[in-house]
Amino acid sequence: MRKSNDLSRCLAALEQDSTLIAVIEMGKSSWLVAGVVPGIERRPLKKLAANEGALLALLYRWRDEAKKAGHPIKRICVAYEAGRDGFWLARWLRKRKIEAYVIHSTSVCVSREHRRAKTDRLDTEHLMRAFIGWLRGETDHCRMCAIPTLEEEDGKRPSREHEHLVGERTRIINRLKSCLARLGIRDFNPASCKAPERLAKVRTPEGTPIPPNSLDELKHDMAHLRFISDQIDEVEKARLARLQKAPKKGPHAMVRLLASIHGLGIETADTLVHEVFSKNFRDRRGAPRYAGLTGSPDESGERRREKGLARAGNTRVRRSMIQLAWRFLQFQKESALVQWYYKRTADGRKDTRKTMIVALARKLMIALASDRLMA
Repeated sequence: MRKSNDLSRCLAALEQDSTLIAVIEMGKSSWLVAGVVPGIERRPLKKLAANEGALLALLYRWRDEAKKAGHPIKRICVAYEAGRDGFWLARWLRKRKIEAYVIHSTSVCVSREHRRAKTDRLDTEHLMRAFIGWLRGETDHCRMCAIPTLEEEDGKRPSREHEHLVGERTRIINRLKSCLARLGIRDFNPASCKAPERLAKVRTPEGTPIPPNSLDELKHDMAHLRFISDQIDEVEKARLARLQKAPKKGPHAMVRLLASIHGLGIETADTLVHEVFSKNFRDRRGAPRYAGLTGSPDESGERRREKGLARAGNTRVRRSMIQLAWRFLQFQKESALVQWYYKRTADGRKDTRKTMIVALARKLMIALASDRLMA
């Protein structure tokens, strides 16, 4: 009953502010839009085709209905969950003077029952309850995503495409090696440049050539591997060309500054700048929190334990920073952070080294974020 009364008071306050609230459950072919319209007792729920024009027309119709009921609308607030549609709709609505927000999907509280009911209608109710609580100033109801510009989103594409292509190249090489190992061939490198030319001369331990179907499969995978390698080279050359063409434009200067650190290459610098250092954090410790490099304590009563990394942040940044920490041990042996790591891992235990490398990655990110803020 208390929650119901709180919600009623909140709706009454929003009605006095003349605020129209809408949440969208977005699907591939249709959108379910729920609204709270001042002056109208019913809670409208409308299913639309996935079309931004139809959504805008619906919002304007609800605004006209509120005006007829004696509540002229001064503010329209729209929210939807972060998903495959990204942020384009929020940017599109903001250009039309409508407040648009994107809610972190994992920040909305749901029932913990084993077989809880889940429908689009129920999802819109959960979103509406969380969004109304957030609008009245209780920020713990949900978390909002920072809506990037189109240029900021586009700046992330080269590093993400490079990551995808490198993963695809590794998958193809592993597939080639597995196929050769199945035939007993272990001294042949399928990733070498001359591998397709030498393939016809390869023999199995029995002294027979590679069977025709397996040979065709290997040739197809090698052709695919060459194509992927060429694409990786194109991405890397295009990135270097952009940096050389405009070295001081936008984030390019920051990329070049980070890449000048011994042990930190262009790829890692580009990922860090576009994924984390281009954001505005409250303090320098906000960067490792965003990367999920902070702990997740479990404290209740007399129980005190640590469950490990939260892993609630950007996976790409966390992976890049842990890889950078290992490289720092190799290329920055005289630095204070590396000496701190060796002092803490003097016992030689493997578990200690693995735990402390994450702590080193967190300290590295704080140091890099501090240098960025000072610059």
